[in-house]
Amino acid sequence: MSYLPVPRVTPWVGRLIAANAVVLLLLETLFTSPEIRSALAFNPDAVLTRPWTFLSYMFVHGGLLHLLFNSIGLFVFGGPVEQRLGSRNFLLFYLYCGIGAAIFCWLLSLAMPITPFVGASGAVLGLAVAFALFWPDAKLIVFPIPVPISARTLVIALVALDLFFALLSRQDGIAHLAHVGGALAGFLYFRLQGFAPARVPQRRPPERLVRTARVPRETAARRRPSPASEPSKRTTPDARAGASAEMDRLLDKISASGMASLTPTERRFLDEFARRGKS
Repeated sequence: MSYLPVPRVTPWVGRLIAANAVVLLLLETLFTSPEIRSALAFNPDAVLTRPWTFLSYMFVHGGLLHLLFNSIGLFVFGGPVEQRLGSRNFLLFYLYCGIGAAIFCWLLSLAMPITPFVGASGAVLGLAVAFALFWPDAKLIVFPIPVPISARTLVIALVALDLFFALLSRQDGIAHLAHVGGALAGFLYFRLQGFAPARVPQRRPPERLVRTARVPRETAARRRPSPASEPSKRTTPDARAGASAEMDRLLDKISASGMASLTPTERRFLDEFARRGKS
């Protein structure tokens, strides 16, 4: 599973959720005229006289339940995406997906009838696509499905369902084509940049470790045969004669000049000769 930040209310996710809630509250309490809501909704037949609706429709919702679903999607997908893109780029991407959804429906309206619509669902689907591209293997729980679903599978299923209901021409009050347009805009944004999801390297199998007893340095030194003692086990008569002659020379030197006159090598030879004599 790829790395996934802990979902949280990031700066622009919180502001967008709050803005959508405030607009809904104002439309339900103070500005209740249907003309105001119609002036903010996206109507493909009136874009030339109301160009602001490419943007304004994203902040208008059909009711509390509509707002709730989009806010949940904005929180789940938007938080990690904002952490990945940065706040400024996240806001631009969100608006780009929403406007892209409106442009997609406007182009389709040239060939088929498209009813006016409101809501941030197109922009949220664009965020879902970005989430699935960044973390394709992230596991999500979607009620009422009892098993986790990967982000890639979930987004593909959502877009497929929107296409299915759009082709059925089902008048359920949901702008399915706007959802598809937002997802397509989000996909093209990354595809045109040559973005590809990073492959998470497979974990290497744990290496088997063999514990060995640690031998103290002093013990190892005692076990290791010294250069002088090694050849003593297989000394020949000539070698023994040579050692005796060297010993006689050292004794004469000690008698003449004392022990201090011996070199370190001569001292080691003398010690080793005495050790062999005791064994």
